[in-house]
Amino acid sequence: MAKCNALRNSAAAFVLGVSAFSALAASSTGLPEISEATTRQSFDTVVQSLEKSIIDNKMGLVAQASASKAAASRGVKIPGNIVLMVFRNDFAVRMLQASVAAGFEAPLRIYVTENADSTTSVSYRMPSVVFSPYRNAELDALAKELDPIFARIIEDVLKAR
Repeated sequence: MAKCNALRNSAAAFVLGVSAFSALAASSTGLPEISEATTRQSFDTVVQSLEKSIIDNKMGLVAQASASKAAASRGVKIPGNIVLMVFRNDFAVRMLQASVAAGFEAPLRIYVTENADSTTSVSYRMPSVVFSPYRNAELDALAKELDPIFARIIEDVLKAR
């Protein structure tokens, strides 16, 4: 639980303000840029809106993981958090044709956290950031297609206030 709290506290430290949207530069920990938006919408509303936006933008919700749901099943209450894992098979096939090693990056993730001030933060790495270390022109082209899709997924949620 300490690791979970540390991770959540690290994510909360990046909060930029209500409806702020920004690419955060690599920190001293070496983490690649993280894009984050914060909204006054409730955690549950944001998660539901993201699930709908993922479908509306013709992507697939491949899986999800939530420490807060797992904790609740044990009777422990922690602030809401969930990782939504998003991809689509045609993109996966192209990614693997370009680089089998890049398969490690799929599915791409969106992290949602419930903040102490009743706001909700949505964080993700742009696909172009995720795939850039592979230095592969085909992956770069794929990421250029995925970047605006992920931006729309997030924007759909923020404008749904």
